[in-house]
Amino acid sequence: MDHARSSDPFVQRQLDRLAVLGPGADILGLHRITRLLDRVGDPHRALPPVLHVAGTNGKGSTCAFLRGALEAEGYRVHAYTSPHLVRFNERIRIAGTLIDDDMLGRLLAEVLDAGGDIGASFFEVTTAVAFLAFARAPADACVIEVGLGGRLDATNVIPTSLVGGIARLGIDHQVFLGDTIEAIAAEKAGIARNGVPLVTLDQPDPCMSAIEHVASATGAVLKRQGAEWRFERSDGRLILNDDAGRIELPLPSMPGVHQHENLALAAMMLRVQHHLPVSPEAIASAARSVRWPARMQLLGAGPLTAALPAGSRIVIDGAHNLNAAQAAADWLAMQPEKPALILGVLANKDAAGIIDAIAPHIEQVLAVPVPGHACHPPDMLAGLARNGGLVAESAADVPAALAALAASGAPVDALVLGSLYLAGEVLRANDELPQ
Repeated sequence: MDHARSSDPFVQRQLDRLAVLGPGADILGLHRITRLLDRVGDPHRALPPVLHVAGTNGKGSTCAFLRGALEAEGYRVHAYTSPHLVRFNERIRIAGTLIDDDMLGRLLAEVLDAGGDIGASFFEVTTAVAFLAFARAPADACVIEVGLGGRLDATNVIPTSLVGGIARLGIDHQVFLGDTIEAIAAEKAGIARNGVPLVTLDQPDPCMSAIEHVASATGAVLKRQGAEWRFERSDGRLILNDDAGRIELPLPSMPGVHQHENLALAAMMLRVQHHLPVSPEAIASAARSVRWPARMQLLGAGPLTAALPAGSRIVIDGAHNLNAAQAAADWLAMQPEKPALILGVLANKDAAGIIDAIAPHIEQVLAVPVPGHACHPPDMLAGLARNGGLVAESAADVPAALAALAASGAPVDALVLGSLYLAGEVLRANDELPQ
């Protein structure tokens, strides 16, 4: 359960109903979501054309680039992403605008009234809500992010798509997806559809073999980086080549070299589908303008930053697994100074691996809990960091950690990392609501 909270009383009542009726944990399988959608009129069969994105890391950013480029071309775009950071509404964007509380409350009530006895999970109910909203509002496209895995993810009830994409793969959610990278890859590739392009980044050989097997079995048209398409960086530009030719794009404004491949994946997904023509100029516009919260995001003015010495810099990132931690480490390696790390990690994540990846690029660690979620105890995180030769201590929460860093009166330079839920708490505390 994602512990969703709302300031709207009616929305909160529906979320409370969901907390009671749902199983309270992630569960995979399509039978519950199929029954639920049947009871509300099968809205998944009336969606605008779908661009479907799976992956371990980068799928949210890829969706943001897709939406940005389509909107720059003038299309109306629905988007379904997860998790939310501050408000549940962030998950559902209707023709470019976050769903409002009135519609969200009504749709939650409609789905729960129709299928409260099914035992659907939080994500299954929210998926049904999103699909109802999308089926009832005009749009040219739907950008849909897979929640967990692909083959058995609730979003995979869609009959077909314009194009599928597989972002960077890694080891995560092993309880649900399997303990090997090839098993995880096969689950992610389960979004493949007969006759539909499936675009993938270059993945480790075991992953690519699994993806190729699934694509062949389903009749998907596989488009692999390094085979059917390529990209490179040259003179501050991103250069993509495929059968249709060559395009040049500006490097994305979002920080981190890993965003280059997310932009490239989104660009190729748009190029291989032909239902919605998108110009290189529109993709370039997305590269320059798209922002995605809690991805190396510099905090702005707000209550948290106002309490710090002038010149302080607080960056937040949702990295919560080894691949994402390595991407954060690559970004840190390019910074002029080593920041302090404020770290909170969920109990089912590899905290030691995250610390090992980040350790060469930070000065000290302040370990904190992730409010409302089962997480590694801060004292244990601090101990892991000290075992790695770092100066480390625990703090009650992020504000307390920032206060400890600010005690000297010098400007604070800190990176808050380890969980999207923790990033959401920081944004909430600083009154920065994702829009």
